[in-house]
Amino acid sequence: MIEIDEVPDLDSPILIAAFEGWNDAADAASSVIDHLMRVWDAEVVATIDPEDFYDFQMNRPVVGSDDSGMRRITWPSTQLAVARPPGAQRDIVLLRGIEPNMRWRQFCAELLAASDELGTQLVVTLAALLADTPHTRPIPVTGTATEPELVDRLKLEQSNYEGPTGIVGVFQDACTQMDIPAVSFWAAVPHYVAQPPCPKATLALIGQLEDLLDISIPLADLPEEGKAWERGVDELAEEDDEIGDYVRALEETRDTAELPEASGEAIAREFERYLKRRDTGDG
Repeated sequence: MIEIDEVPDLDSPILIAAFEGWNDAADAASSVIDHLMRVWDAEVVATIDPEDFYDFQMNRPVVGSDDSGMRRITWPSTQLAVARPPGAQRDIVLLRGIEPNMRWRQFCAELLAASDELGTQLVVTLAALLADTPHTRPIPVTGTATEPELVDRLKLEQSNYEGPTGIVGVFQDACTQMDIPAVSFWAAVPHYVAQPPCPKATLALIGQLEDLLDISIPLADLPEEGKAWERGVDELAEEDDEIGDYVRALEETRDTAELPEASGEAIAREFERYLKRRDTGDG
């Protein structure tokens, strides 16, 4: 069982989770948790024992020096942290993990038991996949939810994916089996620039969280990093005719397939986020 540090009672907390590995193309999802840990000054309250869940030949421990110069080993693991975002009506539990190598059902059961101990009332999983999408257009985000009301309120573009799944899919299913309301957001990362980071995809996931939580999340340097990332990929496409032609083909497919009303809804949501951020000084 996961031992949780003593924390004050949380106010209707929401668990937001992301896992490194197969579900985390270009580190876009785990980067969201890293960002939220910083801007919300989150406090780590529990760490899962990695011994039962990780193959250390595949997820090797890392050796380095601490602040005092002592050599330390950091083991791959999964952590739970607590945050109280300014202006939010609910507290947040952040789960930052690594896809385990074994015992996935026990892994999910222990995490959900810990989140239940913290009083979690909703689980949100973040993930990213590689897709045929152009870097010059808004990053598509699809989603699933266990509650029809959440699907309607968030106007989720429901995923129709069928095939192999990762720990995010298993964790979502574990929530369903335990009657825990859950939402999952998946960002589509352009597959021709799969190397991390992808700040544009990270921003797209943060936008979905803002809609869900009805708050403005401080973005810090992410918008500038997203623009720099896009400029860098533009330069790559200009230098390589084959990539440039491929990007233009993706743009044409995307622009032709996208419904005008869907684009209008996306623009309206982005404008609402901008107004909230301006009003709170986070723009």
